[in-house]
Amino acid sequence: MEAIKKNKQSGAGFEPVYVTGHKNPDTDSIVSAMAYAALRNALGDRDYVAARIGHISDETKLVLDRFGFSPPVHIKTLRPQVKDLEYYTPPALSGGVTVSRGWDALKEDRSIPAIPVTNDDGTLLGMLSAADIATYDMASVNNPVIEDIPVFNLLSVLDGKIMNDSGYLCDSVSGEVIIALPQKSENLLFSNKKSIVICGDQPDMAKRAVELGVKCLIVCQASLPKELYSVTTETCIISTPFDAFKAARMIYHAIPVERICRQDELDPFKLTDYLDDVKDAAIRSQRRNFPILDENGLVVGAFARDHLLKPRRRRVVLVDHNEASQSIDGLEQADVLEIIDHHRLADIQTTSPISFRNEPVGSTATIIAEMYQERGLMPNEKLAGLIAAAIVSDTVMFKSPTATLIDQRMAERMARIAKVSLDDLGREIFSASMGGDKSVETLLFTDFKTFHIADRDFGVNQITCVEAKHMLERKEEFLDIMRKTAEKRGYAFMILMLTDILAEGSHILYIGDEDIIAHAFGADVDVRDHAFFLPGVVSRKKQVIPMLTALWG
Repeated sequence: MEAIKKNKQSGAGFEPVYVTGHKNPDTDSIVSAMAYAALRNALGDRDYVAARIGHISDETKLVLDRFGFSPPVHIKTLRPQVKDLEYYTPPALSGGVTVSRGWDALKEDRSIPAIPVTNDDGTLLGMLSAADIATYDMASVNNPVIEDIPVFNLLSVLDGKIMNDSGYLCDSVSGEVIIALPQKSENLLFSNKKSIVICGDQPDMAKRAVELGVKCLIVCQASLPKELYSVTTETCIISTPFDAFKAARMIYHAIPVERICRQDELDPFKLTDYLDDVKDAAIRSQRRNFPILDENGLVVGAFARDHLLKPRRRRVVLVDHNEASQSIDGLEQADVLEIIDHHRLADIQTTSPISFRNEPVGSTATIIAEMYQERGLMPNEKLAGLIAAAIVSDTVMFKSPTATLIDQRMAERMARIAKVSLDDLGREIFSASMGGDKSVETLLFTDFKTFHIADRDFGVNQITCVEAKHMLERKEEFLDIMRKTAEKRGYAFMILMLTDILAEGSHILYIGDEDIIAHAFGADVDVRDHAFFLPGVVSRKKQVIPMLTALWG
């Protein structure tokens, strides 16, 4: 029998390192995750998987489609789940197998308190433990009668052979298990047809059993006269190489495990259950061992309480952010291996030193492209086009104050590899942001970020478009949703930046205290009607957030 194994990789040999950007990801965030995962995989680290923690914007979808890429895998949390445990994968026994086979499975690894027993379709029937078998064995001492043992099971545990034609017509046997010994007293001999008689080299006893028509005669380490095998009888005659004592015990181990396994209060958990919830349930349970089911309800393994003490932590690389409020749920329960970013330093903490690359450039994709260059690996044509698009998007066609000469030169290099025009690429990208058929709510939260400064929470969204006129026509709709959101989330205020590439500035819509807005953006700004224009302001990261940070210290 195959040995029971400890599962250290959630049922597989692949333990991914997720590379993910921030919530409500923009094109730079998505592309940076994809490009960095591709870089690491190309260099031999095959576990890196690009991921996203939000929906793909129309702009990003356009870029991905333009260069023939699918969106990264969508993950919602890094909270550890049952699949992150180093759980056991013992053999899941069918309910029809013998107790003997169940005992052999338990002996393979005595640290396993119980193994799963399944229905024919692989769903959970019960759990079988050594205690269940011991309890059954003790009960059989007081009650030697056994019912409906499948003949196949009996032959298996006895290593037996059917010796007469009648035996082949018998599918199951029942009766009191009796070892036939030479006796002078009639009352010590078997007399009930419903018996399973065990004998050795005892022709007289065998003849008596056959004539009586007992259910089953088991002949141990002996051969009977041939004429006994040809007698017309209902008795199934089985020959076994075992002695009488062992044969008697093994008969009881021929019954199916479904008859003795525990089938109540099984407390099964699914692979996707969160360990925070599982721990509470396991503590309340009286059980030591818990079966694990997959999404289809099929048994995949089992775990003990000890496994809950140290689950495998998921691994993640963060790109284009280093702020907890913008990162994935459950980050504090994961291992952050690396951060690559171009924003201000924020509040993410790690359990050990990591590689943190932070550069004052206009796009994280620029940093990723530099890493390709440093490692002597040229991205292919499609990937280069993707990187070029991300740089153009995040630098607003190099009009953003965050844009640097490094961004422009790297974008030009990627464009040459991809054989595309940066100007044409820019027009395609920002035309996708117009969103004429989208709801205001969708537009408002596509690139939305929450910030926390000096005990204040606030939200800022940016929509970059070739011309903001059509967006401004929906001003009141935007403000209405912003009011409701600010009240619901407890924001001090909310800001929507409508960045107009042609006007080279941003129309600001806001909800909150006019004095705060006026102080943050300049006393000469006309903040009436919850709207004003800031010429030259095209960057949320470098122009808007720093103003608010300076205001509150």
